[in-house]
Amino acid sequence: MTPQVVCILLRGRLGPALVAALDGFDVRTTDDGCTRVVGRVPDQAKLIGLLDMFDELHIEVVSVNPVPDAVDDSPAQGDVAPGPPS
Repeated sequence: MTPQVVCILLRGRLGPALVAALDGFDVRTTDDGCTRVVGRVPDQAKLIGLLDMFDELHIEVVSVNPVPDAVDDSPAQGDVAPGPPS
């Protein structure tokens, strides 16, 4: 896997400590009560590590998708709904 930007959709809202632990990722709550975590993952091991962390915390992962046409300095471009940061 080459480095790429991914969007992980989670069911529910994340607490401030978990949001802080996701440094380098754009974390936003959607209107329907889900949370989008968007950011660059350098390899498959990092992606699996993130998914394992959510699983260990009993956070339901709804989907994991690549973000097409993402710009390096703007990981959320075109994929994150506008709204206040959580």
